[in-house]
Amino acid sequence: MKKKIEFKKALIISFIVIALSSICFGLLNYFEYMKYTQNFNMKINGICIKVLEKYPQIDKNELMEILNSKNNSSNVLKEYGINLQKDNVLLENEKEFRNFQKINIIYIVIVCLCLMLIFIIYNSNKDRKLRKITEYIEEINRKNYKLDIDSNSEDELSILQNEIYKTTILLKEQAENSLSDKISLKNSISDISHQLKTPLTSITILLDNIIGNSDMDVNTRHEFISDIRREIVNINFLVQALLKLSKFDANAVEFIEKEVKLSKIIDSAIKNVMPLCDLQKVEINIEVNESDTLLCDEKWQVEAISNILKNSVEYSNSGGTILVRAQKYKLYTQIDIKDNGKGIEKEEIPHIFERFYKGKNSSKNSIGIGLALSKTIIEKNNGNISVESKVGEGTRFVIKYF
Repeated sequence: MKKKIEFKKALIISFIVIALSSICFGLLNYFEYMKYTQNFNMKINGICIKVLEKYPQIDKNELMEILNSKNNSSNVLKEYGINLQKDNVLLENEKEFRNFQKINIIYIVIVCLCLMLIFIIYNSNKDRKLRKITEYIEEINRKNYKLDIDSNSEDELSILQNEIYKTTILLKEQAENSLSDKISLKNSISDISHQLKTPLTSITILLDNIIGNSDMDVNTRHEFISDIRREIVNINFLVQALLKLSKFDANAVEFIEKEVKLSKIIDSAIKNVMPLCDLQKVEINIEVNESDTLLCDEKWQVEAISNILKNSVEYSNSGGTILVRAQKYKLYTQIDIKDNGKGIEKEEIPHIFERFYKGKNSSKNSIGIGLALSKTIIEKNNGNISVESKVGEGTRFVIKYF
């Protein structure tokens, strides 16, 4: 349990004040007793001197016996109006008693005022902190999240203030994330609209030409239909990729991890891009140990590798070669995908994993979403991906699974 510093401090100061007051009060009572004793002894001593002067034959021991006697059966002072049980024989002691009584009352009042002052200060500090917390909450309501907790201690109100600060930071992060999500959603919708607008417009124009020209020759008609099919394939790929990315964004994808041979993942990915390789006349070579395995979700990793290979094929020159090398180390498993194609401009490298980004040398059919999807899949599987490239020399993708 956290310390209540302010309350403990007030209690400690109060205890010290009470302890010092008790000591001072005891010393005052002792001084009062000594004063009474001194006055009484001086009067008795005076009486004894007078008695001895007038009656020298009286034995001093006899006087001491009289003084120490407990025989109070007779009251010789009664005729002077003095009650031994109630009245003070010595007027000087009576006067001293009145003075000490006044001092005691003043002393008690001062001690009480000190204790009241201590608790007034404690309550004042508490009220001040409550006002400050109220001001904090009002500032939060005004969207001001800049709060200072440097002066906080560990008392109850400071703990409350710290909790408010934590809640404030959480609210700020949520507000920023909400704004970021809205901006991201807006940009995504804009990008998707732009990506769909071009192929749909192209399909509409081609269909209008086919429908509006009944005398179109067969070869042109087939060419238009092939273009329409290509655009539909692109739209289908875009929609599928966006659906997959949206699943990752919503954390709706659950990886089913198991030990899979690296060679099996790479072979499956190569099969997916083989039609494009044949079209581009690109050869893919493999260097992988057949016994090496990877703990992963096979389907998703095949998807990721396929998209990277597709990008490498598109950037390769006709008759080019792509090398896929996989190697298992103690701390991680690495897959290298290297082509000897066009390469990527240096200023473009930081952006190639952004959604809908298309480089200067990208093909006209490129959508710019495959690498973004691959990066998301690899990172979700406890990996990372980096790229090295030089224009005219080729590009190398390095994937590490930890």
